[in-house]
Amino acid sequence: MATFSLAFGTATKNAAGKIIEAYFPNPVLNPSADLVTDLAELVSYDGNNQTIEISPTQAAELASVFAKHSDANEKFAAAAANSKQTLVLVILARDEKPTSVAEGYLKLQLISHRLVKPHGTVLDGIFGLLHNIAWTNQGAIDLPELAERQMQARLSGEVLTVNCVDKFPKMTDYIVPTGVRIAHTARVRLGAHVGEGTTIMHEGFVNFNAGTTGVSMVEGRISAGVVIGEGTDIGGGASIMGTLSGGGQLVISMGGNCLLGANAGLGIPLGDRCTVESGLYITSGSKVQMLDASNQAVEVVKARDLAGKSDLLFRRNSMTGTIECLTNKTAIELNSELHSNN
Repeated sequence: MATFSLAFGTATKNAAGKIIEAYFPNPVLNPSADLVTDLAELVSYDGNNQTIEISPTQAAELASVFAKHSDANEKFAAAAANSKQTLVLVILARDEKPTSVAEGYLKLQLISHRLVKPHGTVLDGIFGLLHNIAWTNQGAIDLPELAERQMQARLSGEVLTVNCVDKFPKMTDYIVPTGVRIAHTARVRLGAHVGEGTTIMHEGFVNFNAGTTGVSMVEGRISAGVVIGEGTDIGGGASIMGTLSGGGQLVISMGGNCLLGANAGLGIPLGDRCTVESGLYITSGSKVQMLDASNQAVEVVKARDLAGKSDLLFRRNSMTGTIECLTNKTAIELNSELHSNN
């Protein structure tokens, strides 16, 4: 059976010696059997999902193995031979629920490196696995140790800046994908999948295991688990309900060339070329008046009955307040110059 993934990188430990985060510059998806075999000859790999601490001497030996297989980890492993940081090699024989912090961080980075798409790897239980961390200008600090580190910094004439307290760091501290613009990096979590050509404006937000597949404009919120198709625009202040925030097991998504208007909201998946007008929030139980080609009322359905359908325009009747749905005759087209992020 093919190995699911492997990665070599650094890790941060707390005072108790437990790993609280890990960085992998060149994670590998489906590495060759020969590479895994050669690595196993140097380290104590048991053939399962395993996190292995690596000494600087072993790092130099790993560099030779990576070089033999023309693997991108060669340069990093060679440099790591002189590092004082904790070094870890993670080998995942199977794509299963992560059981260590390092495994969880590898899986998040596989998504942000665009090696797998959202929902493309098992992340069950990751919230309970990861620590709440103070992310600072001096790196990750376990919360019980923060007060002492702040005092130490002050006594040294320094200021320890706490950027956020969260289980998930910002993606750009680990990887900046090619061809993107991110106006406010703290609003994109590690584990986000940001497609080539995507622009995320200052109020845009992308959670872990969620994101865009290609050229998109994001000025609103893409919650956990949500996937946005090519050419879709998420308007300012708009929000898409995530699997963790009330959507249950239903995966909310939008297809290509859709528009979620400013301050609108979405709680059902939609296909391609759909538009939700500004200020309109659609949940699965919303009653929707269907209109025919002549704008005549046909029937009333629940929004969940329209899940996954394409070419729909949702609007609210300004006279009656009724949510109406009709065929979307005009699909949006994003400005190619505005969204060129070369």
